[in-house]
Amino acid sequence: MIDAKLIRERLQWVAEEVAKRGHILDVKTLETLEEQRKALQVSSQALQQTRNSRSKAIGQAKAKGEDVAPLLAEVANLGDDLNKQKEQLEEVQAKLNNILHIVPNIPHESVPQGRSEDDNVEVRRVGDIPQFDFLVKDHVALGEQWEMMDFPMASKLAGSRFVVLRGPLARLQRALAQFMLDTHINEHGYQEVYVPFLLNEDSMFGTGQLPKFKDDQFHTGDDFGYYLLPTAEAAVTNFARDEILQNATLPHKYVSHSPCFRKEAGSYGKDMRGMIRQHQFEKVELVQLVKPENSYAALEELTGHAEAILQALKLPYRVMSLCTGDLGFSATKTYDLEVWLPAQNTYREISSCSNCEDFQARRMQARFRNPETGKPELLHTLNGSGLAVGRTLVAVMENYQDEQGRIQIPEVLQPYMGGLKIIG
Repeated sequence: MIDAKLIRERLQWVAEEVAKRGHILDVKTLETLEEQRKALQVSSQALQQTRNSRSKAIGQAKAKGEDVAPLLAEVANLGDDLNKQKEQLEEVQAKLNNILHIVPNIPHESVPQGRSEDDNVEVRRVGDIPQFDFLVKDHVALGEQWEMMDFPMASKLAGSRFVVLRGPLARLQRALAQFMLDTHINEHGYQEVYVPFLLNEDSMFGTGQLPKFKDDQFHTGDDFGYYLLPTAEAAVTNFARDEILQNATLPHKYVSHSPCFRKEAGSYGKDMRGMIRQHQFEKVELVQLVKPENSYAALEELTGHAEAILQALKLPYRVMSLCTGDLGFSATKTYDLEVWLPAQNTYREISSCSNCEDFQARRMQARFRNPETGKPELLHTLNGSGLAVGRTLVAVMENYQDEQGRIQIPEVLQPYMGGLKIIG
């Protein structure tokens, strides 16, 4: 959430910044509500002061043995007026919050301006695109050829946008997740955490899934009111909710492997074939909680950690700096990693690494104690996929296929596959 003080003091600038993201801020309504809030706050404070002075006068009158009935009646009326003022103030504040809760983060000055993914800027390319002397197959054809990828069975069990993996292909997905975890824990210094796959409303609000993206989430729809985990970030970042972390413990670096559940509302007709866009998929998620002055260095570091997985797997990829119009709701700057998929003859997103600065921390009241001032200050939060497991499986299958449709196992994964070198 954007700082309310910034909204009050630089409203027009905030409106211009979020407009770069395609969000139109209702400036006039905000100005009206802010005027009402100020007036009610001043009036409430004046009433409280008057009530306090009258209460003091009652005490003095009692001490003198005077009749205090008129004063008591006056104080009672002031109390009623004060309660009405508080109710009105709460109503105005709620209207303000309803607007502010759906305003996206302000983009960092280094973010390229643009309206859509077509305006994203390529930062670098890594790895050579493989050349094949045969007609390549996509991951669906490869998986079905060996009866290891079963979409009809998944449809029978659940519906569209699910998959059943069998045998060595199921093991390869598990191997990928385990390899990612081991790398991030042993080489990059993350602490592994296991989190609930159901979250409450406070957690979903804290990282920005609610209220704006409620329709994109799976909800249990019962008395518990749980939401299915959309990404481990939503759980892990909330570790710091309503906490004051000690400066000496920062940064906090977490890695978590979990399923993710998305409705993918509005995306029907796009990527319907295969595993690219599903209702249930797995990710190995990286989260960092850092001091504000370190967050942009942490973004480069976290992005590098995600890249390390692609490099170890020898998969060609590129790094894209997302433009203002393509940024996620909570992010102020994002790098997308896009892996090469031969069957599509293009790069496709496999990870998004974002700095949210204090946007999520303000919603969660996630703070640390500044040793110089001794006062609590808001943390900066970062997250990124390290990597999306299903899409990495797709990339391995398509980049490591041979003419017979067999899939070579990348060298770094062979120990996780019991020494198996080829599927098919």
